[in-house]
Amino acid sequence: MSEELTPDYPEFQARSLPLRDLELPDAGVAHLWFMDLVELGNPMDPATGIDRARFTPPQQRTLRRFYLRLLLGAYMGLPGKDVSISRAVRGKPVLDAGVHEPVLDFSLAASDGCCLVGVTRGGLIGVDLELVGRKAGKPMSLARRYFSAAEQAELGAIDTAHQDEAFLHAWACKEAVVKAAGHGIANRLCRFTVNVSPALPPAITAMDDDDPAQWQMAVFRPGERHLGAIAVRQETLRLEGFRLGRREE
Repeated sequence: MSEELTPDYPEFQARSLPLRDLELPDAGVAHLWFMDLVELGNPMDPATGIDRARFTPPQQRTLRRFYLRLLLGAYMGLPGKDVSISRAVRGKPVLDAGVHEPVLDFSLAASDGCCLVGVTRGGLIGVDLELVGRKAGKPMSLARRYFSAAEQAELGAIDTAHQDEAFLHAWACKEAVVKAAGHGIANRLCRFTVNVSPALPPAITAMDDDDPAQWQMAVFRPGERHLGAIAVRQETLRLEGFRLGRREE
């Protein structure tokens, strides 16, 4: 079963810094936090704005880590500096089990100076964030390299004018799955199948090493420029979205 972010879901609600005493998601619920790092700014130099065109990858990585720890700390009742993040066996970021109780699971994705954080408890979670309108270049060539045979066939049946959109949709879904499972994309993306067409409900339809019925998926638009995807290994999925902004004066 999969659910799309429909009008029945709330819009991404505006939340402002500082964040304190956030309640953990209920069972079957995932919290999605969208952040435009340029809008949020550098907490060490709030008076100086960030030029998006000159916002370097190292600068973005530093701010992503800062705001991720700030957010997780708000769920755990800790200052961000006290949140310890380690890597699982395959490199997936997780709370350091030697420091924290495993109270939540999270996933982080980034695109074009923005980031998306998914938070849940009791199940694996992966999120992906892509820039809307990004061209794959040669979508069928990439599909033959990364997609399952069924996905290649579905993409090939889509009109060429819409293949870039369908490829981006499927790629976001597949990235979310491998991030939830803690795998890299190498040799993994072709081992499961998702619905490629954006007209179909986002779902895993086949997996080599797991039961696709155990997975839930959704695709959503956290902002005008971005497409987001989430995959969780749990029985149900309901989304609550938030957009983090600067401290209100």
